[in-house]
Amino acid sequence: MASGGDMIFPGGLDQTGGSVMQTASLGLASSGSSAKGDASGTQMVSTVPRPLATPAPATPGMSMPATPATPSAYAPPTPSGIVPQLQNIVSTVNLGCRLNLKEIALNARNAEYNPKRFAAVIMRIREPRTTALIFSSGKMVCTGAKSEDHSRLAARKYARVIQKLGFDAKFMDFKIQNMVGSCDVKFPIKLEGLVLSHGQFSSYEPELFPGLIYRMVKPRIVLLIFVSGKVVLTGAKVRQEIYQAFENIYPILKAFRKA
Repeated sequence: MASGGDMIFPGGLDQTGGSVMQTASLGLASSGSSAKGDASGTQMVSTVPRPLATPAPATPGMSMPATPATPSAYAPPTPSGIVPQLQNIVSTVNLGCRLNLKEIALNARNAEYNPKRFAAVIMRIREPRTTALIFSSGKMVCTGAKSEDHSRLAARKYARVIQKLGFDAKFMDFKIQNMVGSCDVKFPIKLEGLVLSHGQFSSYEPELFPGLIYRMVKPRIVLLIFVSGKVVLTGAKVRQEIYQAFENIYPILKAFRKA
């Protein structure tokens, strides 16, 4: 586990960038707000067919509940025609009380605690498939979710587990700290030419790491670009930053497409 200021790039990558471990740190982006769904304002339309019927007259003071959006409904139309997929979301929450980690590890399912190795309980749930790091201070880190809603839902489930163990746990200050997305442009890229033309923003040392590291200024996103055409984007606080960063880099990638 890295400290809050360190950056962990996805590991386990071959020369083509084919296998990507979705790992992320907490402190990549210096500013940003917690995710609130689609920042682009694109209207989300349900794909479930509904039977035709005459709508009932509205009752004064009553409003119809909004239809919840699926994760795919967040994706806006893009000029490139490629939408990066979210692979991992890291969020934090404050449970608002001190915790006895040994008691939690002894009484909770799917929990492990080895204070000599790491000073937090590691807990897992299957739905949504996530992992939580629970600290004695009451702070919790939730990782592994594929959408903002799943990250919040998972964090609430972990908080409920702690409540059932007898602790006065609350659910405060939920915040998304990092998002990791990935996509494939479907053509090989000349990384040597890219690093020569954009040396101010990028670094490429194939002897150490097979991908080119591109640090975009606005939005503040780090991209890992591989010769195979695979791209990993990390450091976002809202998904729109992932989409915008890819739309910014796509014309550059096309300019360095291998013949």
